[in-house]
Amino acid sequence: MRPEPSELQHLVQDLHQQATPWLPAGCGSRLSWGPDVQPGPDRDSPEVVSTERLNRIIEFSPGDFTVTVQAGTRLQELQAALAEHRQWLALDWPWGSGPGGSGGGSVGGLVARGLAGGYRQRYLGVRDQLLGIGLLRADGTAARAGGKVVKNVAGYDLMRLLTGSWGSLALITEVTLRTLPEPPQRRGLWLGGPADGLAAMARWLLDSSLSPERIDWQRLETQVSAGAPDPAPGEHALGLLVVLASISIQTLEEQLLCIAEKAREAAVRAEPLTPEALERQLWGARGAAESPRPSPQPSSDPDWLLQIGVPASRVDSLLAEASLSGLPLAIGAGTGLGSTWAAGSQLPAYRVEQLRRRCGELGGYLTVLQQPSGSAIPAWLDAPSRPLIEAIKRQFDPKQQLARGRLPGVQPRG
Repeated sequence: MRPEPSELQHLVQDLHQQATPWLPAGCGSRLSWGPDVQPGPDRDSPEVVSTERLNRIIEFSPGDFTVTVQAGTRLQELQAALAEHRQWLALDWPWGSGPGGSGGGSVGGLVARGLAGGYRQRYLGVRDQLLGIGLLRADGTAARAGGKVVKNVAGYDLMRLLTGSWGSLALITEVTLRTLPEPPQRRGLWLGGPADGLAAMARWLLDSSLSPERIDWQRLETQVSAGAPDPAPGEHALGLLVVLASISIQTLEEQLLCIAEKAREAAVRAEPLTPEALERQLWGARGAAESPRPSPQPSSDPDWLLQIGVPASRVDSLLAEASLSGLPLAIGAGTGLGSTWAAGSQLPAYRVEQLRRRCGELGGYLTVLQQPSGSAIPAWLDAPSRPLIEAIKRQFDPKQQLARGRLPGVQPRG
């Protein structure tokens, strides 16, 4: 269902009166992620209610560095509008986006998934950039929280509650976000070498005063650094991608020289990346096809797509895990958040279970966003706060209509 903005509230009210299960959605580009949505009592599939026609930029204040948009606005279109004023949302494109932003989905969907990419290293995550939010509750009641200024503490903090809720609490209709000036200069550096040397470089970078935009552990199917040695058959090179941004090219050159000198001391190879090579490296870490022509989806969707989170201090231990060996990955060195993916034939289910147990032992988690047909691994497990999560769900959705079976922190039923 793609209702007009004037029809949306009435539609939700009708669904509530009929106790019809439904699934909030944006552009519908990633509806297959996560656990299957459970049918209603009559075994009918839930209705999908899309905000695709809520696609307007409501207010943009370049001087205040804030923008208010309807939830169905595509991320690609919003970034293009902000770029005209040399501003941007400091958010990474979600996994599966192609060059040029195709497949980036909607802003509301990005918030509902709580996706956080490598730019979180410097700019924090999407929930930290939310200033205000508009929503429709399950009964069709409209509500708002936050405001349109950076310093705002009015009302309940629904922004953080709804970020990462997977549509299980309410339908997001509008968001106000903080924007930033677009860095005029950006440089990338690929660090390759022995694992202990790379780990030492990661620790040094995190403790330094350089404040890179991102420091990502990466192992991709295709490395773009020209001088890197070819990996063994079936293996991919593990390295660190460092991205620096500044208003001064001289400052960037000084920082690159400083990192290169430290890399020599750690017996690590430092290779500057051209702007084109840097872009290809970033798109490769998002699962996008290396093609100058944008495409709606990657050339081949993986059978497995796993979201990983561990404390930043335990990333080294995670990378040494045998169940992660040889898999392409992109994990933030300073956040411990990232993704790994593989074809079903390359990754048996027992290795995914092993990796999940290891993440738990390290104080983290593993979320299964996609898995091969026939596999039945839960998308997520019960959180220690499950009773509180279920209590909040009952308050927001007493009829249990929204995104049935997709309540983060509550293990889905088989």
